[in-house]
Amino acid sequence: MTLRVERDEAAGVAVVTLDRERRHNAIDLATAAALTATWRELRHDDEIRAVVLTGSGEAAFCTGIDRDVCVPQPSSPYSVDDPLQAVGPKAADLWKPVVAAVNGMACGGAFYLLGESEFLIASRTATFFDPHTSYGMVSAYEAVYMAQRMPFGEAARMSLMGTAERLSAQRAYEIGLVSELAAPGELLEAALRAARTLASFPTEAVQGTVRALWSAKQAALQQALAQAPALIALGNLPPDRQTALFADRRTTPEPRVR
Repeated sequence: MTLRVERDEAAGVAVVTLDRERRHNAIDLATAAALTATWRELRHDDEIRAVVLTGSGEAAFCTGIDRDVCVPQPSSPYSVDDPLQAVGPKAADLWKPVVAAVNGMACGGAFYLLGESEFLIASRTATFFDPHTSYGMVSAYEAVYMAQRMPFGEAARMSLMGTAERLSAQRAYEIGLVSELAAPGELLEAALRAARTLASFPTEAVQGTVRALWSAKQAALQQALAQAPALIALGNLPPDRQTALFADRRTTPEPRVR
């Protein structure tokens, strides 16, 4: 079991939990497939009108793709096979509101999920960072998603500074990435409180509003994401050099939290 789905049909809310705590809720291929299947299933469940997305434990919401996952890539520099492209709710055409409850670290591929959530509520101990550049990888999809949710300078700094810096929950709240902060033990309830409110409203109006909000930025998002495969194929180091950089990560200085 890599993903837990708990339904409260009386409240109209489902809680979707990444359940790989020992791997910091990193997404392997089974989890990616389970996320896609879950979003598609929730599309057809009329009893569920809002969703909370979170990770198990307090150390991490999600740390992106599991480093043990092997995804063979095509030789063309214009194509990239990315198992995370379909893990978000909008990729599955789900327009029920999703509230992300961010507990602990959220980094790298976690931004596919956060980028397709309506809003974020974070534990006061949460941190955000993008490790791609430190390991010789282009941050393309992740940077695009965050550039739509954060001031450009903040998105650029996080995307470029790699593992050298982490964005604190407080700073994320100050710049608007996070809409509410909660004590670690109160995070899930804070997210459920918001989700229950959304689920209590007429669902047609809520989903229509979600769709309208996304239409405001969807054209720019799709145009930017279309450039990602070529940028990744051209800019990423070969896998063996990425692996060597990742293996040396424990010798790097502690990241600055701002």
